[in-house]
This record gives sequence, C-alpha cells and structure tokens, in this order.
Amino acid sequence: MTDQYMEGRLRNLRAYIANLQKSLSSGQRLIMGLEHGTMSAAAALIAYMPAKALGLQQSFWGAVTAIAVVQTEFGATRTSARDQFTGAAIGGMIGAAIVSVIGQEIISYTVAVIVSITACWMLKVTSAARLSGVTATIIMLVPHADSAQSMMMARVSEVAWGVSVAVGVVWLADKLRLMTRS
Repeated sequence: MTDQYMEGRLRNLRAYIANLQKSLSSGQRLIMGLEHGTMSAAAALIAYMPAKALGLQQSFWGAVTAIAVVQTEFGATRTSARDQFTGAAIGGMIGAAIVSVIGQEIISYTVAVIVSITACWMLKVTSAARLSGVTATIIMLVPHADSAQSMMMARVSEVAWGVSVAVGVVWLADKLRLMTRS
C-alpha cells in the first residue's frame, strides 16, 4: 500500500470518528467532556504543583503540556505524549544550536523554525513537526536570563514532566474505568 493510500484511509477514519462523536447525545457528550476535563485538570495540577513548590520559574509549561497531551483514550494519549516530547527535543536542540551559532535575530528564528520542522519530516516524525516549531519559537523568542542551552534543557524537562504526568493520569483513569465495568 502506498503512503498516499494510507494517509487517505487515516483521514477517512478521523472524519468517521469525528462524526461519531458529533452524533453522541448531549448527555453522553457532557459525561465525556467532564471526564476529559477532569483528567486534564488533574494532570495539569499534578504537573504544576510540585514544580511550583520547587521554585521553578516556568512551572506552568508542565501544566500546559499535560493538558495538551491528555486525550480521552490511552493510545491517543501515548501518541500525543510521544509527539510532544519528540517535538520539544528536536525544536529545543535546533533552537539552542542556532542561537549559539547565528544569534537571536529574526532571521535565525525563521531558520530555526524551518530546520526544526524539516528535521521532523526527515526523521519520519511528521506528527511532531508543529510542536518542534513551537519549541524553537519558545527558545528563540521568549526572553530568558540564562543561555539558550539552559532554556532548552528546562523546556525539554518541563515537557517530559508534563508528558509523564498526563500519561500516568490517563493510564490510571483507564484502569479505574476497567475496574468499575467489571
């Protein structure tokens, strides 16, 4: 099967799932929304509170990442977690390297985004490409007192923490759902 064929099938499957979700009753959507919201809030708090207590200056990134990663089912959460971490690592490394070599100018920022996204495509992790560009943007544009390398390490660590918490929360929620159904 060709890549184009598979991409078409995936697109059709996503559209089918989206239509199924839209066809749920208001009560079902309310319950699913509350479950998703509760898991997201729990993951965000668990990611944020310890980092804040440790005095990390940008502890909110763990919470943001946790919310971005949490999905309503465990497999989708794992995929989202992989994309978040991979994108952060690639964009962070490229952003820090470009700051070191070229400096923090608008042209170097542009190069960092292009190279980060292209690297994801070349490494066959296209689903992490936009997240790589976002991390390169954070490294290149968010003001920071430390070096770009320090910011990159902090950002990747914060993302790793948020990803880990999100995966753990959804895993636990899945286990609890299975226990209540038995």
